[in-house]
Amino acid sequence: MGVIVQMENIRKEFPGIVACDNISLELRHGEIHALLGENGAGKSTLMSVLFGLYQPDSGSIRVRGSEVHIPDPNAANRLGIGMVHQHFKLVSCFTVTENIILGLEPTRGLFVDIKLAAKRIKELSDRYGLLVDPYALISDISVGMQQRVEILKMLYRNADILIFDEPTAVLTPQEVQELTKIMSNLAAEGKSIFLITHKLREIKAMAQRCTVIRRGQLVGTLDVAEASEETLAAMMVGRAVSFGVKKGPTKLAETVLELEGVQVRGRGGVARVKNVSFSVRRGEILGLAGVDGNGQKELVEALVGLRRLDGGRILINKRDAATLSVRERIAARLAFIPDDRHKYGLILDFSLEENMILKSFHRQPFAKQGLLNFPAIRAHAQKVIGDFDVRSGRGASALARTLSGGNQQKAILGREIDSDPDLLVAVQPTRGLDVGAIEYVHRRLVEQRDSGKAVLLVSLELDEILTLSDRIAVISNGELVGIVNAQETDENEIGLMMTGLRRGVAK
Repeated sequence: MGVIVQMENIRKEFPGIVACDNISLELRHGEIHALLGENGAGKSTLMSVLFGLYQPDSGSIRVRGSEVHIPDPNAANRLGIGMVHQHFKLVSCFTVTENIILGLEPTRGLFVDIKLAAKRIKELSDRYGLLVDPYALISDISVGMQQRVEILKMLYRNADILIFDEPTAVLTPQEVQELTKIMSNLAAEGKSIFLITHKLREIKAMAQRCTVIRRGQLVGTLDVAEASEETLAAMMVGRAVSFGVKKGPTKLAETVLELEGVQVRGRGGVARVKNVSFSVRRGEILGLAGVDGNGQKELVEALVGLRRLDGGRILINKRDAATLSVRERIAARLAFIPDDRHKYGLILDFSLEENMILKSFHRQPFAKQGLLNFPAIRAHAQKVIGDFDVRSGRGASALARTLSGGNQQKAILGREIDSDPDLLVAVQPTRGLDVGAIEYVHRRLVEQRDSGKAVLLVSLELDEILTLSDRIAVISNGELVGIVNAQETDENEIGLMMTGLRRGVAK
């Protein structure tokens, strides 16, 4: 296969950090080339240089054999380069077609020709097996379908060099399988793909070659078929990575969380959680498993105070949560790691030190007589940053949005655990994280369990549920299918329970 992209000695610095340190790599025609690295390793920065979002401090780029200058994404589009960002760039109140043609609207006289555009989008969708409705509203389609719209934006602009930035970070396992097929179809059609990821299983399933980057430096490029997951993980983090979790025997104590006949309604008054009952005790991790969209989101929101309870009771340390505000639930020693760290976990334009006190800014030592104690706030933030290995170029004063996804997650984890909760609710705590960060988060969750805390783990990753949980509660269509001991079950049984084809024994 001929080389279609060459990036040679690319260097990019930001204040306090070298994001890319003289990195060179190449992309061949028709291949899927994975970029593997920890969160913050420099993968996205390198591809942002190729897409024209950043300008390199030094180095050169050749596309189809010719050296090019890419000052902005429009120039990248003209060179046939497209990029699907981890956080989609879509207007939710527009249709699929309106989003795809933004900035490139076909006209008939004085009017935009929506029908012509929709016809071409339908043809592209059918050709690549994307199955997208050109007239659907973005707000009405799933996250996985929104990603397909982003892919169609590239194809509509005739891109043949495609960059996927963490494409599976927000997808369900079923959507990941569909994306794998789509990417294979694209490569078979002659598209050349850079795949930014840190998920080793997906690299093995999708890519032909893999380039590993660690802390801004090139570690090496190798053929995926000849490399084991253990080898790739060690190259990525610079040490051997354990894929298991060491847990001692459970030491159960009193019940911290009790759900009794909980009912929660969703949009339009539709029942989303139906008569769910279970409990979580000190010294255990209860995993809540289920296919995405089966009521987990609504259940958790009712538990933490973001949604009204429509029936039943939720007791936290024997206190009725329905009578407690969000602040009172926090005071009752409830901690929450949300699935969307940007929407619910952090204020991105606040500094790290400000984010560390979002739930405690009104209490001493951070405030006295209505005035903030900035030295105490800074000292607290620096302690959490140190204890939880949160890396940023400017320490506690760094804006949250400047951190990598893994370090943002560590900051949230640190804030919640440092509050010394009795109950820790962790929802998708490793979504979008690399294997090193996943290993770290898992260890911290087990530490909470071993120190006598109660942990409710909500995850779409069956491996994570089976590895961490002591007991597993399975929810399907808003109903509790059953609760099983983690040591007495397997992925097949849990999968059948998730589809409602088998019921477990409540324990």
